[in-house]
Amino acid sequence: MDGWYVDDRCTNCDVARQLAPDLIDEENGTSRIVRQPETEEENRRLHAAVFACHTRSIRPTTGQPDQALDPFPMALDDGVLLCGHNSPRTAAANAYLLRRPDGTQMMIDTPRWSRALADRYTALGRITDVLLTHRDHAAHGRRWADHLGARLWIHEGDLDAAPDADRVIRGLDPVEIGAGVTVHPLPGHTRGSVLYLADDRYCFTGDSFYWSRSLGDLAVADSVTWYSIEELAASLARTADRLRFEWVLPGHGDRRHLPAAEMSRRLRALTERTQTLSPRPVDFAAVRW
Repeated sequence: MDGWYVDDRCTNCDVARQLAPDLIDEENGTSRIVRQPETEEENRRLHAAVFACHTRSIRPTTGQPDQALDPFPMALDDGVLLCGHNSPRTAAANAYLLRRPDGTQMMIDTPRWSRALADRYTALGRITDVLLTHRDHAAHGRRWADHLGARLWIHEGDLDAAPDADRVIRGLDPVEIGAGVTVHPLPGHTRGSVLYLADDRYCFTGDSFYWSRSLGDLAVADSVTWYSIEELAASLARTADRLRFEWVLPGHGDRRHLPAAEMSRRLRALTERTQTLSPRPVDFAAVRW
């Protein structure tokens, strides 16, 4: 195809389709370009997908992507930015920057590591904490935390993935880890999975649940639950009524902004649906993006 194409390294992670859904679609278990960008806005959205893709699979037939169109970190809202530059070592997980009222920031999971990228984030201001949601996203945590002079957090259930973490979350009770920021242990996807709730507005869910475009609703990736779907159901039942948020911001799967009351209703319904699920073999191809 003239212009842009997706090469055969694509792992069907969905990240590019989140950023340019009208330009990139899924076919036979891979992403494909369905049409070339026609406007400057479409070109910017395509470049966001280019610089988020963890395999760098979205390529022009000639030349190179325009580095000046790298939008990351990219504001999603006044208080949160999408990091982009997803890493193959975190299975292409999305990472975020949470802005705090005092001018500092927290990083939730991490993008890929490079010194040039790290220097870009350092220039944004002080980042006090790197908050890991679970073991699958821990690969670069220590290196980012050390470069930023930040504290690295993980739950004890996944501590072997970051044994040198500075702060260890223990047990199942929610804990306030900063002004307006609470961690809620949510074992299920992994034994040490957690979510971070900020300002009753932002919910960073790791891989516990996400917004599914195909379903038009909140969903759990029950076909990629490493620890226990029964534990995840129990975690949601214990936690759902404690959560109030407007943004669901997952590691894998799409993001969504809805009124808090609507999110609460959908989360309660998801909790009920998850209680009906049974264990199944891990199958990445079965995830309903």
